[in-house]
This record gives sequence, C-alpha cells and structure tokens, in this order.
Amino acid sequence: MGGANQQERLSSTEDLKWFLAGFVEGEGALSVSIKHQPTARFGFYVDPEFFLYQHESGRRILELARAVFGSGRIVRKPGNPKVLVYVVGHQRILTEEVVPFYERYVKPFTCKGQTFERFREILEMLNRKDHFTVDGMLRIVEKAYAMNPFSKGRQRLRTLEEVRERILRGHTPDAQVILDLG
Repeated sequence: MGGANQQERLSSTEDLKWFLAGFVEGEGALSVSIKHQPTARFGFYVDPEFFLYQHESGRRILELARAVFGSGRIVRKPGNPKVLVYVVGHQRILTEEVVPFYERYVKPFTCKGQTFERFREILEMLNRKDHFTVDGMLRIVEKAYAMNPFSKGRQRLRTLEEVRERILRGHTPDAQVILDLG
C-alpha cells in the first residue's frame, strides 16, 4: 500500500476494536439478573452484567477486552475451570464504555439486537433511579425477563409472576382495609 493510502487504513487500536466486536458477537453475553435480597426495597435488586467467555488459552482476548473497556475482571467459570470469563458489572462502566462500544461496533452486525436494546433501556432506567418506584421496578423486571427468550443458558430461578407478586406485596394502590365494626 502506498504512502498516499496510509490515512485510509484503520489505526491498530481501531482494528482491535473491530476484532473484539466480532468476538463479542460470538462469545459475549448481556445479562440482567433479578436477585432476591430481603433488605432491598422491593425484595429484589437488579444486577446488569456483560460477559465474555474464552478457553484459558485465549486469555489475551479477554485482556484486550479489559484494556478496551478500562475495567472488569477475569475469573474462572464455575464448574468449568478451563474456561475464563471476563465480567463487567459496574453500572457506570456498562453505561459509559460497554453500551457505546456495542452501539458503534457490534449493533450494526448483531443478531442479538433486541437483547442489546433491552439491556440499554434497563441501564437507562437504573441511571434515572426508576427502580426506586414500584412501577419502575416492575418495568425493569419485565424487560429483564424478556431479554433472552430463547436463551441456551440457565433459566431464571423464579417466574416473572412470582417476582411481580413480591414487588407488589403491600404496594397495591387499590387495596383497602375493611374493618368489621359490627
């Protein structure tokens, strides 16, 4: 390639981000867990995370992801010690680094577009503190349960209805106390 064409080439950092995008599409996962916590406002808390999986021989790819996103941790997958998992669970990093990366590099080519959109919407709702209201928490939970309808992974521990009932316990606006004054 001649000197005149050098400006048309992507920078090596840009090349690595496009490479990582392809890897994320194949081996990445966006997850929003609804975790039971008796001391939480509605009995549950919302835990969004981004994961990348790779055999331990490919650790460099996970280290690339950690360098690109500027955060996260690499751990062994429980039950499969030869598989490493890169995890980002910090809401600010998910919002400021992972979502923009998806928007620019992954979204144009993904077959998991609805999952990404729901994930992004849930992060926006969390950032607005919607989960502090009954209606907001219910909308977040419903979006989380709709994220991966054909998932090959673990199924949820509780049904959507069980979670909704627990959130609504004591928060039904139409509930009236009937006293027997007889």
